[in-house]
Amino acid sequence: MREEKYDITGMHCAACSSAVERVTGKLNGVERSEVNLTTGIMTIRYDESLVSEAQIIAKVEKAGFGAALHPEKQEAPQPDAAEAEAAALHRKKGELIVSAIFSAALLYVSMGQMLPFGLPPLPIPELFSMHTHGVNFALLQFLLTLPVLYCGRNFFTGGFKALLHANPNMDSLVAIGSVCSFVYSVVMSFLIPEHPDFVHNLYYESAAVVLTLVSLGKFLESRNMQKTRGAITALMQLAPDTAILAETGQEVPTARLRIGDLLLVKPGARIPADGVVDRGESSVNEAMLTGESLPVEKAAGSEVIGGSVNQNGVLYVRVTRTGEDTTLARIIRFVEDAQGRKAPISRTADKVAGIFVPAVIAIALLAAVGWAIAGQPFAFVLKVFTSVLVIACPCALGLATPTAIMVGTGLGARHGILIRSGEILEITHSVDTVVLDKTGTVTEGAPVVTMVLPHQTDSHTLLRTAAAVEAIAAHPLADAITAYAAAQGVTDLPNPETFETLSGRGVKATLSGETVLAGNRRLMEEAGIDLSPLLADAQRLAARGETPMFFARNGTLLGLVSAADPVKATSAEAIARMKAMGIRTVLLTGDNRFAASHIGSLVGADETIAEVLPEEKAAVIGRLQSEGRTVMMVGDGINDAPALTQADVGCAIGGGSDIAIEAADIVLMRSDLNDVPRALHLSSLTLRHIRQNLFWAFCYNTAGIPIAAGLLYCFGGPLLSPMFAGAAMSLSSVCVVGNALRLGRAKL
Repeated sequence: MREEKYDITGMHCAACSSAVERVTGKLNGVERSEVNLTTGIMTIRYDESLVSEAQIIAKVEKAGFGAALHPEKQEAPQPDAAEAEAAALHRKKGELIVSAIFSAALLYVSMGQMLPFGLPPLPIPELFSMHTHGVNFALLQFLLTLPVLYCGRNFFTGGFKALLHANPNMDSLVAIGSVCSFVYSVVMSFLIPEHPDFVHNLYYESAAVVLTLVSLGKFLESRNMQKTRGAITALMQLAPDTAILAETGQEVPTARLRIGDLLLVKPGARIPADGVVDRGESSVNEAMLTGESLPVEKAAGSEVIGGSVNQNGVLYVRVTRTGEDTTLARIIRFVEDAQGRKAPISRTADKVAGIFVPAVIAIALLAAVGWAIAGQPFAFVLKVFTSVLVIACPCALGLATPTAIMVGTGLGARHGILIRSGEILEITHSVDTVVLDKTGTVTEGAPVVTMVLPHQTDSHTLLRTAAAVEAIAAHPLADAITAYAAAQGVTDLPNPETFETLSGRGVKATLSGETVLAGNRRLMEEAGIDLSPLLADAQRLAARGETPMFFARNGTLLGLVSAADPVKATSAEAIARMKAMGIRTVLLTGDNRFAASHIGSLVGADETIAEVLPEEKAAVIGRLQSEGRTVMMVGDGINDAPALTQADVGCAIGGGSDIAIEAADIVLMRSDLNDVPRALHLSSLTLRHIRQNLFWAFCYNTAGIPIAAGLLYCFGGPLLSPMFAGAAMSLSSVCVVGNALRLGRAKL
């Protein structure tokens, strides 16, 4: 099976996207076809031995739309596309202004002569008076309507084209309603010389003002949708266009960089690509990529992320990733995927929209026929028919879900929370159990020295001996001891004359002719070292999950150095926030039960499961799911891959360029566990806005169609004018998009 993305053009409403899904889904070999109205992207999964790219494009084009393969590479921003979109929006604005001016003049001419409540008519030249020069009055309205029809020509070309392909859409409804009003008015205009009273049966203003109001709604939608796509645009603009090669000082396009190139990054400049600092020191602002507000200090050996900002020093960076492999490119791809895929809640709306437009046309025809049979004049029947078509346009329905998902995923990206799809965004809302890996998730992931207990010597001597031996050992505990010794100012380390690793026990070395042992209790007991002076302390430390290491010189105990993987400062706070949200927290680790229990009690986990192998973690997740729980697994994204896959939501937590972006459903760019409750809160907020949007979209159409069909008129109420129907339809779409944009200002 192959999965590809296509850019679809010519879509205007949920009925359009539903039509594309329907026709492509019927192709032999297509397993799944999803179209996102907001992004204009179709994601299709198919068997390439049964269906080809050309067949897919041909099928879409036959349905009345355009299709082209979506460009996957995002090595640099695409200014041409952004400029084209801006130009199209500018053109729409110009046409809207023209339509508004002529529609206002048309309303003045047509309605100004028939003001209610006994008000005097608005002044108009006698030559165009409806009472004395009916033909001129009609001709003036006809001429004022033509520019509006031209500015709204896309409604007719797109609407009737879709109708001919048996895929009627929003444009079809507007086009039919406007054309009916316009043609009827033209016919009445020709009959005015014989029937002067027909001057009251002109509906030019309905045809024009409906087009203007719907165009206003679509313009506001387009302008607001640019804001919803702001997350991807902002990310793409992070990558600089050029880079400076350190060896030559030459400025070259970023797209031409190769792995191994040495770059010069000046203060205030953006780092062109992922790399490692070769030399230099500076602080780097990674906020737009990781969400971390504080600058990160960088020195030789530090990894840097392309797109981050070098603040105050000169850095020489050796490129390690380019093009699509960079962290920034993967983040962009991640966010694009999220905004291009649908949440399950949207599929119901899509199914409704797919049958909505044909149903509306049927309702409009039935209402018109019903009123005609009831004896109403043709003008009344036309008004009902047009009003039903216009007010029922399913813009709001089609925009309800994708706009909220786009804004929600964009908001998450700005906070360093990357959510892979709308489906994951919805599932996350229902999570009731969060399983946390210990090492690197709840804890820092690297041991540090917590206690130094010398015996018959001083701390400096103990640390000097320990660091001299451990400086050669390749072990995290050894690194912790040497780092701690350096921090304490112990730098005068002797070089061992001999060094031997004792598997599972420790090391043996010779320092200044003296034999030094460093290791666990077993090593000391084998060598006959008396541990009784420090044994009680060692047992107490081990019970707390720490690792005590003994040191002896020439058969005499020197002391004990204990190390532990410290709990992150925010872990307890994050777990408390999750518990306050009603979520059960489980600490899952392969560490021993003493260490696990101690860490679990420190952070307040509801349950601790220890001594579990990586491949066994998935079974634990499965057991929780069998109990009816919706489980999120939070781990490092690599070692916990089976558990992340098994969980309903896999969440990788890590830092910057080291994170396994492809390994989880949600990626937290920072190593802050507080981002887990933030992600849960983001999901709840987004689902709340989606439900609000769908509620108002469904309620609007449910209430609006009967009123437009004349239900209130049956009981002595008013009859809805097509102009008011167009205004209401546009307002509903703008409200839905505005409500989604409101989500972008939420606090996580």
